Amino acid sequence: MAEKIGRFGRPKTVIFTDDLPKTRSGKIMRRLLRDVAENRPLGDTTTLADATVVEEIRHHVQAEKSARGEVPRELSEQEKAEIAAYGHAE
Repeated sequence: MAEKIGRFGRPKTVIFTDDLPKTRSGKIMRRLLRDVAENRPLGDTTTLADATVVEEIRHHVQAEKSARGEVPRELSEQEKAEIAAYGHAE
C-alpha cells in the first residue's frame, strides 16, 4: 500500500470492530474515533445510538498500544495548541 499512496497515507494500525460509533440517524462520529485514538476526552456523546461501542473501541486501541509498548499519556499544552490551530490560516 505504501508504494501506491505513500508512507504518510498508510495507517499505523488497523483495528476491526463489530460496530462504529454512530448517531441515531446512522452517521459515523469520526470525532470520537479521533478522540479515542489520541487518548483525549470524548466530549459530547449524547447523540450516540450505542455508547458501549466507544468503550469497546477504546479497549481495543489501548490493548494494541500496550502490546506495542506505548504508554497512554496526556497531550502537552503545546500539542493541544497545535491541534486547536490546525487548519486555521495564520
